[in-house]
Amino acid sequence: MQSVTVSLGSIEKVKSFVNVISHFDNDFDLVSGRYLIDAKSIMGIFSLDLSRPIELRIHVDEPNEEILAALKPFLV
Repeated sequence: MQSVTVSLGSIEKVKSFVNVISHFDNDFDLVSGRYLIDAKSIMGIFSLDLSRPIELRIHVDEPNEEILAALKPFLV
């Protein structure tokens, strides 16, 4: 598993983020406090406090540079 911090402070950023990660077969989770949600779920993302950075957990066996490159616009 790999963890990065992302910022999703607007509706457009959330839609773009979900669109980007939906192209990958991996599982992605967002963690905010005690909440853990599926990062491919727009409704789930909107249940989080988007005013603060959020931890993204990427379920991979080894670091994946392709995923990180795609996520670059959202990384903190």
